[in-house]
Amino acid sequence: MAARYELHGIWLSGPAYKVGLMLALCGEPFDYVHVNLRAGEHKSPAFLAKQRFGQVPLLVDKGNGRALCQSASILEYLAEMLGKFAGDTVEEKIQAREWMFWDFDRLSPNIYRSRAIRLGLRSMPFDTVAMYYNEGNVALKVLDDHLSGRDWLVGKGPTIADIDIFGVIDYAAAGGFNLAQYANISAWITRFKALKGYAPPEAILPKESRAA
Repeated sequence: MAARYELHGIWLSGPAYKVGLMLALCGEPFDYVHVNLRAGEHKSPAFLAKQRFGQVPLLVDKGNGRALCQSASILEYLAEMLGKFAGDTVEEKIQAREWMFWDFDRLSPNIYRSRAIRLGLRSMPFDTVAMYYNEGNVALKVLDDHLSGRDWLVGKGPTIADIDIFGVIDYAAAGGFNLAQYANISAWITRFKALKGYAPPEAILPKESRAA
């Protein structure tokens, strides 16, 4: 049976990892299409016709022809389509969404950009680098405090909020952040990696296109 979903991304992309991780945790096989950003494939007319922002990830739902963009929005879509990780109540769904918006505002920019700088993908003045690092640690402290006495971000089980934020935290060490000083985050990471279907970025995002 052909895979319903087709994920377009690149192995370096944290947001693409979030979507692939969601599919893996749901036990949903997917076709993977490598997008060569250096060659400008993400700015081609064919790609822009499906992903208006010219970014990865792009998820194509071959069951209905939808082309979806922005990782948080895709996670919400998949939670609805697959019936998993959405949250058990309206309140949990609202809180999960709030954490995802918080991540986009406070956590992911500082961690992803710090990682890009350390990998040599971006160059910035020292003051800017220090700002991202300091604000990243402020966000990590907020997350660590919230996880005190809790197994998951929202409710009694993992939700798309955990998947969304794990897809950032997994890159924190590469950004120079010392997660060992955040005991609650470290324990949460251990729980997350024990989930059925979990796989690291290199197992989910290959360096070339791959069928399900």
